[in-house]
Amino acid sequence: MEQIGLSLADWLIIIVYFFFIIGIGFYLKRFTKSEEDFFLAGRKNSSWVAGLAFLSANLGALELLGMTGNTFKYGMYVAHFYWIGAIPAMLFLGIYMMPFYYSSKIKSVPGYLKLRFDEKTRVLNGIAFGLMTLLVSGINLYAMALVLHTFVGWNWDISMWISALTVAAYVTLSGLLSAIFTEIIQFFLIWFGLFLVSILGLLEIGSVNEILSRVTELYQNVSYTTLWSSSTDPNLNGMVISWAGIVLGLGFVLSFGYWTTDFLVVQRAFSAKDLHAARMTPVLASFFKMAVPFIVIFAGLIAIILANDPQSGFQLLKDGNQVNYDSALPMLIKRYYPAGLIGLGITALLAGFMAGQAGNVSAFNTVWTYDIYKSVINKKASDAHLLWMGRAATIVGILISVATAYWAKSFPSIMDYMQAIFSWVNAPLFATMLLGMFVWWITPNGAFWGLIAGMLSSFTLFLAQKFNWFDNTVLTLSDTASDMAINFWRAWWAWLICFVLTIFISFFTKKKPKEELTGLVKGLTIESKDLNISVYRKPEFWAVISLIILVLLNIYFW
Repeated sequence: MEQIGLSLADWLIIIVYFFFIIGIGFYLKRFTKSEEDFFLAGRKNSSWVAGLAFLSANLGALELLGMTGNTFKYGMYVAHFYWIGAIPAMLFLGIYMMPFYYSSKIKSVPGYLKLRFDEKTRVLNGIAFGLMTLLVSGINLYAMALVLHTFVGWNWDISMWISALTVAAYVTLSGLLSAIFTEIIQFFLIWFGLFLVSILGLLEIGSVNEILSRVTELYQNVSYTTLWSSSTDPNLNGMVISWAGIVLGLGFVLSFGYWTTDFLVVQRAFSAKDLHAARMTPVLASFFKMAVPFIVIFAGLIAIILANDPQSGFQLLKDGNQVNYDSALPMLIKRYYPAGLIGLGITALLAGFMAGQAGNVSAFNTVWTYDIYKSVINKKASDAHLLWMGRAATIVGILISVATAYWAKSFPSIMDYMQAIFSWVNAPLFATMLLGMFVWWITPNGAFWGLIAGMLSSFTLFLAQKFNWFDNTVLTLSDTASDMAINFWRAWWAWLICFVLTIFISFFTKKKPKEELTGLVKGLTIESKDLNISVYRKPEFWAVISLIILVLLNIYFW
């Protein structure tokens, strides 16, 4: 493969960034004296710091390479992941769920499951989350390696290990504190380093309307430039999905399952200094989340136009005969950025991947240490021992992530891979959390067996799709389906199975007394949040503003 010639300035930017990130880890180590400092950053962050870290933990390979590549594959329907597939769930987390999470002083989401239900439900979710996190962690390593392989010409093995060792160094030193600090830096690097791709693409093609019209010309029988107007018939849109699949599978189950139960992002809100800051964390992050499509979606549409223009000389990378959709953004950087600026673009990409990787690793070491190791293996472990175990878990997690990175490399699009993983764990877990927080009589055994049934059903349906055990259209209730549509519908069925079975089993098993559920279930919790602050500082006020912007965006791109 052709190697991109990097100038001395490019190399300096990349090298300085890597040394700076590791230096931060060494500097912050002096402030990491207790296990709470390592796992929760001492709970000292403002809502702005926690909010930017909240978004940056999500703004990794999935957002940058995956969504740009998915836009090339599916068109503008990918914007649903950012708008209906994120904003309502983020606001729900801040307004309704964060009071239960934060006030109970838990250190992880499985920790809430122990208090609300029992130890076995906590351990089940801890193990499932740990495995899921390591699989997702591999995606970030693969994406970092793809960039180094594409731009620097290093082979895959060297690229993987350099990426892994860098993340291991700074997360091991000071845990969540260094992860959050670097995520803030990476947030701004991503915006300054990558937004220029869309601007230069607009300048080359002409305007937003020109981009939309040229993509429409390329796909005359299928809409690649709308959000809802072609959703009544799956055959009329690039994702081959109906509005029901978008709303139920993505907008409800996958979205709420990720943003409200995935400890990777929720952990950032836990680091806030008080309940008000914790509730504001996802609300503030929602405004930035809505803006991300203006980087990745437009970059994907620009890549479609260039790849279909023989005179442009632009094409995606191929692994054998398989098109690598995730190479769209790196190849656009190669096309548009001059010597010197390429270094900034590469650094911005690496920053995004390291943010996502650091988030996964810091979430994994917390869940492993508290919800598996201390809960099952060593119940009498001291704080000093838990701090040591957290650092050891970071190293082990990184090593396992290297193995999962090679599996991620075998998928044509990392986004398809991601949604499959989320449907196994997050989709049924959301049913468990929703019932647990809002229905007091849901029992520990109902939650445990319902969660097992949901996860097993989702993975079984995944195997059925992969090995063609039955026609996939049975899942999607339509005569056709894309891989992404199947992911959405599989998540819905897994959620529904878990939801129904949890309720059914709860009718016949022992309930926990109401007095044990105070502070854990709505209706049994004293509502004392934000009673003495002005309306303009309340999370509810800014949540309404966020929803209004969301509606306007969907109407504009209808």
